Amino acid sequence: MRNIRFAFRTLFKAPFVTAVAIISLALGIGANTAIFSIFDQMLLRPLPVSEPSGLVNLGAPGPKPGSQSSNNSGNSDQTFSYPMFRDLEEIQTVFTGIAAHRIFGVNLSFQGQTENQEAAMVSGSYFGVLGLSPAAGRLIGPADDRAIGESAVAVLAYDYWRDRFGRRADAVGGTIVVNGTPMQIVGVAPEGFAGTTLGSQPKVFVPITMRSQMEPTFKAFDRRNSYWAYLFARLKPGASIDAARAALNQQYSALVNNVEVPLQTGMSPATLARFKAKPVTIEPGQRGQSSVHSEAGLPLKILFGVTGVVLLIACANIANLLLARSASRSAEMAVRLSIGANRGHLIRQLLTEACLLGLMGGIAGLLVAKWTLVLLIMQLPSDAAASISTSLNWNVMGFAAVLSLSTGVLFGLFPALHSTRPDLAITLKNQAGQPAGARSAAIFRFLLVTAQITLSTALLAAAGLFARSLYNIAQVDLGIGTEQLATFQISPRMNGYTPARSRLLFGQVEEALAAVPGVTGVGAALVPMIAGDNWTNNLTVEGFKAGPDTDTNAHFNEVGPGFFQTVGIPVLAGREFTPGDVVGAPKVAIVNEAFARKFNLGRDVVGKRIAMGSGNNVKLDIEIVGLVRNSAYSDAKRTDLPIFCLPYRQDEAIGDITFYVKSRNPPTQLLTLLPPVVRALDPNLPVSELRTMSQQVTQRTSQDRAIGTMAAAFAGVATLLAAIGLYGVLSYTVSRRTREFGLRMALGAQPGRVRAMVLGQVGWMTAIGGSLGIGLACALGWSAQALLFGLQGWDPLVMIASFVVLATVAAGAGFLPALRASRIDPMRALRWQ
Repeated sequence: MRNIRFAFRTLFKAPFVTAVAIISLALGIGANTAIFSIFDQMLLRPLPVSEPSGLVNLGAPGPKPGSQSSNNSGNSDQTFSYPMFRDLEEIQTVFTGIAAHRIFGVNLSFQGQTENQEAAMVSGSYFGVLGLSPAAGRLIGPADDRAIGESAVAVLAYDYWRDRFGRRADAVGGTIVVNGTPMQIVGVAPEGFAGTTLGSQPKVFVPITMRSQMEPTFKAFDRRNSYWAYLFARLKPGASIDAARAALNQQYSALVNNVEVPLQTGMSPATLARFKAKPVTIEPGQRGQSSVHSEAGLPLKILFGVTGVVLLIACANIANLLLARSASRSAEMAVRLSIGANRGHLIRQLLTEACLLGLMGGIAGLLVAKWTLVLLIMQLPSDAAASISTSLNWNVMGFAAVLSLSTGVLFGLFPALHSTRPDLAITLKNQAGQPAGARSAAIFRFLLVTAQITLSTALLAAAGLFARSLYNIAQVDLGIGTEQLATFQISPRMNGYTPARSRLLFGQVEEALAAVPGVTGVGAALVPMIAGDNWTNNLTVEGFKAGPDTDTNAHFNEVGPGFFQTVGIPVLAGREFTPGDVVGAPKVAIVNEAFARKFNLGRDVVGKRIAMGSGNNVKLDIEIVGLVRNSAYSDAKRTDLPIFCLPYRQDEAIGDITFYVKSRNPPTQLLTLLPPVVRALDPNLPVSELRTMSQQVTQRTSQDRAIGTMAAAFAGVATLLAAIGLYGVLSYTVSRRTREFGLRMALGAQPGRVRAMVLGQVGWMTAIGGSLGIGLACALGWSAQALLFGLQGWDPLVMIASFVVLATVAAGAGFLPALRASRIDPMRALRWQ
């Protein structure tokens, strides 16, 4: 306690040094704490369930002929067919249970109010495998999924029960309408549980056997070539993942070879061999199943590395400050040692001061962490931002505390060791122009500043790479006109509409939108543009010969009349769809340039015929009536995907649509005009995904923008800290060399020569540090290549620009000390002690 009181008194005797140290540490520790908070939420935090370490995720990679449907629970390698799930559930012997689930969109209606939300369809084993107990009522169990379509029950998420029902106990037993189907509320999920898919917030849970009622177009419960269900399981006590993997693969292989292989047709021998040998994967599942885990891993690791570098630079700065301060305390240390003080006690005292600085920096860093989290969340789309909390839990607070103490030891150890071993005779007599050990301290300071320059150069280069990548994305020609477009989505199917009634409503909405003042065009599409959705199908194309393993897959959409004109995609040949392209009329399609190139159709595509699916008996019943220019489909970075479009009015199962409205007025004005149009036709039909197309594109590039913004911000902080460190070292050097500079000038040295000496030191540190920094930046760019668009991780322009910027900053930081050195009065300097 005495050491702590003395440390406080000592620190506040030098308030400027203490303030600079605390601010520097706050920036470094705060940035690291913020990124760790997101890292913890996305990549480390287990599900709030019983013994999450016992959970495992199942996957099914390998050839999957047929239809594949994935969502943000993972990619298609993780999906299983429903029959395979039931087979595994019945024959497996290595788990206490297997569960299936899938996230889907719903319209929830209660007491006449309808809202668009997320929901989860789950097997009867879902909550049991997780080991959860209800907050009220009961949870979905095995009795609720014994037969397809017979258990119209729902479990509310706790947050939804709290916000929508006010925690009313009588909600259990009531009725909620889910996608037009009345369902009895049988219970409430436990507080804090939001499903097993990070990034999704299901409001209700329904039996997986109700999928046909939730999505009337779904008819694939008995199809083994329809892959859509995600599976997880719980290991039996004492069982290992390796043992479970070996045992389950024997059972899975038998199912594949005995049941599914006989159903396969048209496969080449090589593909059939791979199909027979495909495994089931088992991986740790304590964090649930989510594509966020893979998508966010690399960006967060890079940002974590960047903030770690910022903290190292801050520590180097403070180490330099403490070294400079130790010179002024050398006499104090010498006196205390000469009268019998123990060196170990002095080291503990100085380390206590350093750790106090670290803790005060850590406390201030919590505020910086909050600001950093807010800044980062501002860069993310609303759905992703909703899954990230800005609150700092105990794990994060503990991380900040450990980081604070660790940095205190890191930057305080060398100054403490150095300042407690002076030459007592020289120091007490004060006969030297420099304190004992000054040379080793000077070398250490030189190395610290060089390291700061190295790290700052690397961060500047990294920020430059991400900034240029973002610029390249912004320069991509999307093939559509985003400036005057607004978009929104409606899902009448989720309100119980039949496909025929949905098509009628869509036509009415198109007419009503066209009548809105200022509107110059209205289009509609089944698959929203630049929204991350990918719908594909295998095709048979007239004149294109396909072998067993030939890729005949293309992306598709269903659009309405005037769609291409509205969104600004030029028709190169043929025509657009018309109001006459309806159910019962000849089937037609429009393809893009990439489609024509992939299937060797050339430019003369109009009149060619295609068919959905593949095989010798497929009827070519769809005529191509138009060719359009390439445009973005699901991503702002890709405009070269082969796409074919069908008229949505010919879809006998249509139930959802996205509208695009073009206006001569700013599209933001449309955002208030469009919902009333839908309400006038159906007050209970919610409007979702309402935004301008510019906002849509911004949302799809949010990850690139977030990384670029944060990397630039952290690089700026790092450069500022490096400049402060360089300035401090040079100022201290000039003050220690005052007599030397004065003597040189007394002997005839010109001021310019003295300035060149100081700036020469800057040049050496910049040259060494900058060169090492460029090498480090190239390594960082190589590791982040997957996140860069349109450039290599060692882009020479970015590397040169980063070195020039850092050299300019270093020269600026060194100019004032150099100028001060050149203005030293020789007579006063010769009397300097």
